[in-house]
Amino acid sequence: MKRAIILVIDALGVGALPDADQYGDPPGANTLANVATANAGLKLPHLSRMGLANILPFQGAEHSASPSASFGRMMEVSQGKDTTTGHWEIVGLVLETPFDVYPDGFPQELLEEFMKQTGCEGILGNTPASGTAIIEQFDAEHCKTGYPIVYTSADSVFQIACNTAVVPLETLYTWCDSARKILDESYNVSRVIARPYHRTEHGLQRLSGDRRDLAVVPHRPTLLNRIADAGGRVIAIGKIVDIFVGSGITHAIHTRGNTEGIELTKKAIDQTLDLEHLRQVGVDNEDTEFDLIFTNLVDTDALYGHRNDANGYGKALEEIDRAIPALLAGLRENDLLIITGDHGCDPTVPGTDHTREYVPLLVYNPHLKAQDLGTLDSFSAIADTVSRWLEISTVAADSQR
Repeated sequence: MKRAIILVIDALGVGALPDADQYGDPPGANTLANVATANAGLKLPHLSRMGLANILPFQGAEHSASPSASFGRMMEVSQGKDTTTGHWEIVGLVLETPFDVYPDGFPQELLEEFMKQTGCEGILGNTPASGTAIIEQFDAEHCKTGYPIVYTSADSVFQIACNTAVVPLETLYTWCDSARKILDESYNVSRVIARPYHRTEHGLQRLSGDRRDLAVVPHRPTLLNRIADAGGRVIAIGKIVDIFVGSGITHAIHTRGNTEGIELTKKAIDQTLDLEHLRQVGVDNEDTEFDLIFTNLVDTDALYGHRNDANGYGKALEEIDRAIPALLAGLRENDLLIITGDHGCDPTVPGTDHTREYVPLLVYNPHLKAQDLGTLDSFSAIADTVSRWLEISTVAADSQR
């Protein structure tokens, strides 16, 4: 059986794209290099041995004279710098018309329709904001009124934050479903995000494992659909199933962070993951000759990039690096491992938004000769590589037209 494993380190950028200023980025964004400098060096020996430091020199790493993986960087063709746009392009779907963003908050008619459909009597926030900052600002009023905290960012997102002591999770999810339906009718918004949190003895804490992303449905088939339609399995780990609204995914499991995501990926590689309980409704792709394991490791983005925590970002990268030997040990001769990112989120530059950057590309199989891939002109190079590896129909970058 042939398998491909795509491991997305969320927000791992390796330098600003030439058009980054057109997306409002501050100058000097380079997530990996700047995080390394802020930490006085990073200990990433395994990723560096694969070729990460050959893509981009960074403090604490050495250029590998004989890298174990093919290495390069990819530029984003799609118009945007968010999770949906990056992941869609990875599987061959290029977005030429950008999703709408709301730098001044959402229009009043949208909020009124949301309140009408949900029964909410009011809204708090309605501004671009850091998620941690806005819940600190509005939690007291939220607890008093029960009004949801609605906010956005430089990305195309409609985010709803609620204290679970005030609004139960299921109610929050229902409100997000309503928002998604409203937006699908008249607004081109990429994601609705449920942002539950609670109060602990250490302050307000967001519940990452209970976060839910309700993305817009991909407008055309992707690599995932082609694999599933050909009888293969697509095993989604982390928020992948939310990004694609389940389209083309045969088995799915959410995670509560990188540690769990790494462990589940290892189990999937070792074939010890209980797929029966992860099967998507109506899918029966069990007797298959090829698999795609598709993992998103979100902590670098959600916990550290957006919170300007370069130290936490560095530690998260080092945790991933320590897991590399165990992941490689489980690979078989017909397995292909791809490690990449989906955009940047440099915690060292002003602001808390994503940054439009090149992303790294590492491609590993123990029997393939490592090559310098240079700069590839689209993230969809991954879709083409996986298509060839699994010997299914080649997926070229599919444009929104």
